[in-house]
Amino acid sequence: MDRIIGHGLRFYGCHGVLEEEQHNPQPFEVDFELWLDLAAAGQRDDLGQTVDYGQVFQVIRQVVEEEHYKLLEALAERLAGVLLEQFAAIQEVDITVYKPQAPVAGDFKYFAVKIHRARL
Repeated sequence: MDRIIGHGLRFYGCHGVLEEEQHNPQPFEVDFELWLDLAAAGQRDDLGQTVDYGQVFQVIRQVVEEEHYKLLEALAERLAGVLLEQFAAIQEVDITVYKPQAPVAGDFKYFAVKIHRARL
């Protein structure tokens, strides 16, 4: 199966268990891999035969910036679900959500959740 991949999408959102995280936007990054058949798009050079990754970016932006979740797991599930719902060509999706400023004492680059979901 073919894939469309996006890495390092950056947004500010209010996700977290702590009260301040639910009201003060902080940075989040998202990676996605969309599993779909790209043969027709490649053969015909036709955007209508694929998924427009610009639209995927906007859908992810809307969820991260406008919705609120306590857990990264819930945010990742929502992202996977909305992509499978809104883009019929997608058969499977990998979503990774990174939280580089998690309220954890210590030196780290980020905490992340990665999920894989398939169309039923």
